[in-house]
Amino acid sequence: MASQVASPSASLHTTSSSTTLSTPALSPSSPSQLSPDDLELLAKLEEQNRLLETDSKSLKSVNGSRRNSGSSLVSSSSASSNLSHLEEDSWILWGRIVNEWEDVRKKKEKQVKELVHKGIPHHFRAIVWQLLCSAQSMPIKDQYSELLKMTSPCEKLIRRDIARTYPEHNFFKEKDSLGQEVLFNVMKAYSLVDREVGYCQGSAFIVGLLLMQMPEEEAFCVFVKLMQDYRLRELFKPSMAELGLCMYQFECMIQEHLPELFVHFQSQSFHTSMYASSWFLTIFLTTFPLPIATRIFDIFMSEGLEIVFRVGLALLQMNQAELMQLDMEGMLQHFQKVIPHQFDGVPDKLIQAAYQVKYNSKKMKKLEKEYTTIKTKEMEEQVEIKRLRTENRLLKQRIETLEKESASLADRLIQHKCGSNYNEDFVLQLEKELVQARLSEAESQCALKEMQDKVLDIEKRNNSLPEENNIARLQEELIAVKLREAEAIMGLKELRQQVKDLEEHWQRHLARTTGRWKDPPKKNAMNELQDELMTIRLREAETQAEIREIKQRMMEMETQNQINSNHLRRAEQEVVSLQEKVQYLSAQNKGLLTQLSEAKRKQAEIECKNKEEVMAVRLREADSIAAVAELQQHIAELEIQKEEGKLQGQLNKSDSNQYIRELKDQIAELNHEKIWLDVFGPCSGRW
Repeated sequence: MASQVASPSASLHTTSSSTTLSTPALSPSSPSQLSPDDLELLAKLEEQNRLLETDSKSLKSVNGSRRNSGSSLVSSSSASSNLSHLEEDSWILWGRIVNEWEDVRKKKEKQVKELVHKGIPHHFRAIVWQLLCSAQSMPIKDQYSELLKMTSPCEKLIRRDIARTYPEHNFFKEKDSLGQEVLFNVMKAYSLVDREVGYCQGSAFIVGLLLMQMPEEEAFCVFVKLMQDYRLRELFKPSMAELGLCMYQFECMIQEHLPELFVHFQSQSFHTSMYASSWFLTIFLTTFPLPIATRIFDIFMSEGLEIVFRVGLALLQMNQAELMQLDMEGMLQHFQKVIPHQFDGVPDKLIQAAYQVKYNSKKMKKLEKEYTTIKTKEMEEQVEIKRLRTENRLLKQRIETLEKESASLADRLIQHKCGSNYNEDFVLQLEKELVQARLSEAESQCALKEMQDKVLDIEKRNNSLPEENNIARLQEELIAVKLREAEAIMGLKELRQQVKDLEEHWQRHLARTTGRWKDPPKKNAMNELQDELMTIRLREAETQAEIREIKQRMMEMETQNQINSNHLRRAEQEVVSLQEKVQYLSAQNKGLLTQLSEAKRKQAEIECKNKEEVMAVRLREADSIAAVAELQQHIAELEIQKEEGKLQGQLNKSDSNQYIRELKDQIAELNHEKIWLDVFGPCSGRW
């Protein structure tokens, strides 16, 4: 079964010369450096990838060809038989990269990443994925067939989830089909290799995507490499500690880049794990359609989990306005039904938005250390609580033992009283002391019960309080705790001194009663009763000391509870302050919007006035031009009259000269007015 499944790209790596294709452009003589011609192919390659991903016929032919393991890349795919010019260019470029992989990755790593961002052609995905994760020659590949012969304890779980993996994909949807069988084989083999992880449901989607691109042996090797080197193993461990870290880091990124959305999520109790856990466990394979998810997986193979943080935050940025208007149920529906289809046919838009997100690797390392510190503190608290419970249980057992011994002592006293009247007053005194001892034990038991209830209550409250690591805020509480601790230590020392005094008294009593064994039997019985009573008193003193110690621990826990309460109160005050600030900013924003609309209205009025003034100026200019033309005509007429000597009426020579001078003056005035209109007429109209 291990050799029955091959993908369309299987022929790229089934022979020893796995990187040699059947075209002259991919011969070993190809240059090791990307030439200017190769750079020109990048734009063509990007366009071709978009066409390939949106071409349903091409995808269908690729999926159908995966059932055929014996055919080569050129002959098995119907789409490959009629390669366009762009497809040939992409084959040439990626063929050169594959042939000279080591040199290209060392010297042109940035260019390779940019190419991966634009998408790896589906013909080359199998070999390029293996090269990116260094899985092309792994020794574990030889063990695969032997692993399939073994039995895994996870087989039932794997069989149960097989039908849920890509249920609509032709390769996996049929029951007991070849796709389901090879998926079962790979998951079973890995569960035997890594028994600590075994099987986790989300991993089947990753293996399924690998099987769409390559045979099962190679898919198994790539999956092993992903689990080891890409943090997936920590994600899929039963404790899922790495998933908790990713949720913590992603939540901190939301708080930094999208504070308003973060506050909205908190107010709706919409936890990050409710929508983002599947993003990290399946690398968006269960979120987006395969063409988009495969593009993201290309970058994941090149850069790791960073792309998941980038794409996740980009999705929230682009959907922030809609999410702010929804409650918890509405947000869940939005994540499940709206977001998966926002980028159908335009995966480049999502990739570009993802790489506009600010991602700080150093800060992510710092957040990882903070999360580790928090979890370590939680573990220490859990260990301390378990220790207190164990000590309480032991103390309860000791109290029960004391009760039994007290009952036995009472029976012996009664028997002694019935058998003899020797020193009855002393026996009565012993009975009274026994009653007092029983009362003290009952009080101790009640106190123990109360302390246990308080411990449980404190545990519940501590679990509900937020975690906080601000040392500066804890200084006041720490001083108070130290003072209480000092007082408790002094009290404990006093109790231990009392126990020591009782022990010394008991030793003196034993020394005095050493010679009494030769006394009569009745006297010996009385001495035994006294010895037992002294033993009970010593145990009572020890019990009281232990109760005092437990009270001290309970006081410390109450102090810690008070500190956590103060932290919670401060956090609530900060939330209220942030909400008030948001309200203030909203009101300020509304005021600014009102001012903006008013400014726009005034600007429109000014533009209307300006238009009217321009029209008036133009009219005045037209009038000025008409007046100039009229004056020019008048001047011409006067000059004609002057030249022809036409005068009205009979004028003498003097009158004629006078009239000629007047005409010249009029002509000069008209010329002056014409010049003034030519120069100042339009300008004066504008002013």
